[in-house]
Amino acid sequence: MMEINFLRLVNHSAFIIKDKGKTIYIDPFKVEGSEKADIIFITHPHFDHMNMEDIRKIAGKDTTIVLPKDSIDKIDFGKKIAVEPNKAYTVDGIKFRTIPAYNVVESRLKNHPKENRWVGYIIEVDGKTIYHAGDTDFIEEMKGLNADVALIPIGGTYVMSVEEAIPAANSLNAKVVIPMHYKALLGKEGSKKAEEKFLKEVKNARILIEIQEQKYSFQ
Repeated sequence: MMEINFLRLVNHSAFIIKDKGKTIYIDPFKVEGSEKADIIFITHPHFDHMNMEDIRKIAGKDTTIVLPKDSIDKIDFGKKIAVEPNKAYTVDGIKFRTIPAYNVVESRLKNHPKENRWVGYIIEVDGKTIYHAGDTDFIEEMKGLNADVALIPIGGTYVMSVEEAIPAANSLNAKVVIPMHYKALLGKEGSKKAEEKFLKEVKNARILIEIQEQKYSFQ
């Protein structure tokens, strides 16, 4: 199976990517330590994805913050790049494109409305592509999407449940699929069951261990 030592799960939906001497964060949340980011990618402005305390902690004077257009004015420091769905960009030599992220399940529509134009990212690093889905349900834009590594939420409540995420994951053309956004929602036992189900039913599934497991809950 493909090695993914360029990618680490911090916790929740927060990841660190290392590429060409650059440190890239996606949706930093509850970040410990002081490793500065070259680029910070934000999928949407909810507190567990766009946390100002964490962004300030890892942002240096040369950090570029990439975030949806409706969130650009929420940050009053650093270099900011506003993005919208279905566009391609290059920032500090890193190529990426944006994918829509939104809810389609009736009970969740108010959480991540399509009209907000929030995003997931497909980022090119280490000669590979990483798809971070953001907070989303199983949407049409996912089907057949090409990526070496796909990171998709499975926690339910605000995003896909594991049962909904399994067909979404299997619809992707990805070499490795990694679940995220569930431990704080499902608890220890619920998370274990979800991981077991995901590993059993998703081709090329893999579980990453959080490097900064936090004692928090959204329940």
